[in-house]
Amino acid sequence: MTNWSKRTKAVHTGTRRSQYGEVSEAIFLTQGFVYETAEAAEARFIKAGADEFIYARYGNPTVRMFEDRLAEMLGYEDCFACNSGMAAVSGALMALVKAGDHIVSSRALFGSCLYVLEDVLARFGVEITLVDGMDNAAWDAAIRPDTRIVFFESISNPTLEVVDIRHIVKAAHAVGALVLADDAMATPIYSYAAECGADLAIISTTKHVDGQGRMLGGAICGSRDLIRGPIETYVKHTGGAMNPFTAWTHLKSLETIDLRVRAQAAATAEIAIALAGHPKLTSVRYPTHVDHPQQALALSQSQAGGTVMAFEVDGGRDACFKFLNALELFTISNNFADAKSIVTHPATTTHQRLPQAQKDMLGISMGLVRLSVGLEDPVDLIADLKQALNAI
Repeated sequence: MTNWSKRTKAVHTGTRRSQYGEVSEAIFLTQGFVYETAEAAEARFIKAGADEFIYARYGNPTVRMFEDRLAEMLGYEDCFACNSGMAAVSGALMALVKAGDHIVSSRALFGSCLYVLEDVLARFGVEITLVDGMDNAAWDAAIRPDTRIVFFESISNPTLEVVDIRHIVKAAHAVGALVLADDAMATPIYSYAAECGADLAIISTTKHVDGQGRMLGGAICGSRDLIRGPIETYVKHTGGAMNPFTAWTHLKSLETIDLRVRAQAAATAEIAIALAGHPKLTSVRYPTHVDHPQQALALSQSQAGGTVMAFEVDGGRDACFKFLNALELFTISNNFADAKSIVTHPATTTHQRLPQAQKDMLGISMGLVRLSVGLEDPVDLIADLKQALNAI
């Protein structure tokens, strides 16, 4: 199995068949489990075996299949599945720090991640230092001997900044700090967190894993000691575990994720090329596009830049809104990584609540548009984008 490609692992890894020998993975919609004897119940509560379960909040056969499959795909020993991407982010952070600890993080983060760091953890006595994620010297200066956690988005949302994971890992591990990578934008197919040495990869499975606008989910992947130690302990006691039906739909989605994500990433790159230099745009951002300032770094870490791109519309909010309202194929929404192409205006939606000074620092202007490319024909998507830009 270790020699299988990621595409093959996404179909077969972790399968547990019942006594009926089913082809499709079974869904175990049960909250609890029974024991033959009181002694057996006592023994399982002392130490449950690999295929022994106690309560759905602690673990479930369907959820475990999904965890095994995703961990193998991302190159980690183990995984804990959560009920949302933010449950995974907050669960991993809360499980590993205590009052007085120090976290260094890139400042280019999703708004909810900033809230967990600056409001929740800081309220409980955790010191937070935010840095420019693209500046390796800033990471070196901020990481201290008492730093416990280093956290970043491998590709930031929505400005598509790329961090040098290998450099950050080296600096963090030199002082014994753990490295947590939010890998949602990199996608599970093009994830490079494990390869670059990150201790944990956290993903919102709502995005590419489900990829069809149905289920919320999240996952934390890492070493067995971390996952089945402090992380499982925290998440199972605070109620953030994934439900079996979500895990089952995710298992079925993993069978097609390689085909979907590769097609979407190729289409995104094609669209970036088609829009570069458009007179109504002042910039186009896609990690592996020639105009991206970190193209060389992006290509050194991954084969593709993901399924999301961004661009700056000349004319600010009014021009953006005219553009968005003229689109015919793209759906105006705040999600990304769906089978349907989605367009978002971050400054007035997903990142609306950030203070203006922080938006300015991150480059989230009124002219910024985030584009999530779906499974439609890229020729049709390009035509739609161009006709909408002409409507400005």
